[in-house]
This record gives sequence, structure tokens and C-alpha cells, in this order.
Amino acid sequence: MVEDILVDIKKDYVLSKLREGERIDGRKFDEFRKIEIQTNVISKAEGSALVKLGNTQVIVGIKMQIGEPFPDTPDKGIIITNAELVPLASPTFEPGPPDEFSIELARVVDRGIRESEAVDLNKLCIEEGEKVWLIFIDIHALDDDGNLLDASSLAAISALLMTTVPAERFEVGDNYPLPVRNLPVSVTSLVIGDKFLVDPSKDEVSVGNTFLTITTDQDDNIVAMQKSGSYLLKEDKFFEILDVSLSKAREIREYLKNI
Repeated sequence: MVEDILVDIKKDYVLSKLREGERIDGRKFDEFRKIEIQTNVISKAEGSALVKLGNTQVIVGIKMQIGEPFPDTPDKGIIITNAELVPLASPTFEPGPPDEFSIELARVVDRGIRESEAVDLNKLCIEEGEKVWLIFIDIHALDDDGNLLDASSLAAISALLMTTVPAERFEVGDNYPLPVRNLPVSVTSLVIGDKFLVDPSKDEVSVGNTFLTITTDQDDNIVAMQKSGSYLLKEDKFFEILDVSLSKAREIREYLKNI
């Protein structure tokens, strides 16, 4: 009862600030929270990264092993992405098999990496039709304060940038850096009426579940898009969100280049 009252009060506060043209944390509508990236945080992984997006924290580890290629791509490596939302990260996360949100999160992150051709999978072929490198991208949410998707996407590409192919361990040659050739960046906006908020915090998410995530590559191509919630988005509003998403992605990409 008391918790419900507090939730309603918080929602009213968020909405009242939006009507005044403000966000509760003082950010501009198109402003991300502070981004921090730490790399090589898991010693036993081939690559890893911890991303803090405000109070949201996500860690990604990359593991690689040798396996058989898919029949339709006998000369290409394989990417497999999984997401785990541990109960400690949020009271809404429950133990057990992956739920709908964790599956969606993994798919959107995977799609951005795959469709941007961020990793040159042709260079991960060991023996055509027989042996290729498998890349396992494991996403773990540590603290959910909103916008896990962008934090996960950023952690995934950061970890891939740090990854070394462990060829020596499998006796197939010398170790070499994972051939990363593109930097996809996702930008998620919360759509509320005629307004939209980039990088919504958990308090802001309490007032709506209508999101648009746009992932772009370093040439400003849209490589993935995810619309959540049942709402109609006018064409002019979509292009407004797209312009902001492209601009924010460019800023984040420059940050990535310096990690």
C-alpha cells in the first residue's frame, strides 16, 4: 500500500517536471548520463568490459572456442549472445530461465553487432566447412537503473575491442586481436506523448513503457531498430528521434575509440 503510494508520487513528480520541460536529474532531453568503461575486468575471459551508465551497471565477458560452422556459411565464424538478468540487479528480475526481456536484450545487442558486421567473421575461419571460431558474448546486468539495453550494447562492443583470439591455446597458430572493423552504438529513447527522453533512468521508465532503440554503425547506417510498447509514432517524430540518435551515437563512438 505504502509502496504503491510512493510509486504514484514519483510518477507524478516525473510527469510534472516533464510538463515544465525538465528531467528530474537535471539532464537535457537528449543527454546521456555519465558513461564509464573499464576493460579487461575478467582475467579468464578473452575480452571483457564493465560499463556504468549513471547507476546502471553491466558487465560483458567474451569467450571463444573452436566449433563447426553453419552449413550456409562454411567459411565464417559464429557469434552467440546471451543475457542474464540476476535478481540482485533489480527487484523485478527473477531467478530461472531467461525471460522475455533478457531474450529481447540479447537479440537487439546481437543484431547490432551482426548487421553492422562489427567483427570480420571471414577471418575467423580455421578450416572451411570444418572449423571456425565461436564467439560467446555473455551479458550480465549488475544494477538496473534504467536503459540496460544501451549499457549492454556498449559493454559488448567494448569487450569485443579488447578480445584476443586464443589460437595458441587450441594449437592453431598465434594469438591475434579479434578483427573488429565497425563500432555499432545503440541509443534508446523513451517516448512520452510528444516528447522523448534519451537514456531513460528507472524513475523515468516508471511513467511509460514506450521505447525506441536505434542502433547505427560508424557510417550512420541504421543496423538495428527495436520498438517496444503499443503506440503510434508520427513520421516527423521518428526522424527527430533518428537525428538525435545519430548525433549521440557519434559522440559515444568517439569515446569508444579512446578506451
